Amino acid sequence: MFKQSTAFSSFSVDDLQQAKQFYQDKMGLEVAEMPEGLELRVNGNSKIFIYPKPNHEPATFTILNFPVENVEEAVEQLTRKGIRFLHYGEPIATDEKGIFRDTERGISLAWFTDPAGNILSVIQAK
Repeated sequence: MFKQSTAFSSFSVDDLQQAKQFYQDKMGLEVAEMPEGLELRVNGNSKIFIYPKPNHEPATFTILNFPVENVEEAVEQLTRKGIRFLHYGEPIATDEKGIFRDTERGISLAWFTDPAGNILSVIQAK
């Protein structure tokens, strides 16, 4: 039944215009305005729906992960655009740039939030 379905993810924000500006201007994603909210178009194929919710509460977990070739470079570019990275202690201690490095698994990632407080990440897997 669902094998041929084109599934998509969605999440809420408290301010659609702030979200549009963030995802379009700071993240460099294609954003389409829909009557019900916003549609992020990622890599030409993936679509993510963002909808307004007056009593929005951000999730306490990462809602979107963006694979990148070089996490250091991605963090630097996003920092220049005004994005601030989250810093964590053990067991996922991040460095001064906000990057967590799991050398055993060959994964590096850094977390940040959108204007609504939703947690996103850039992730590099080797």
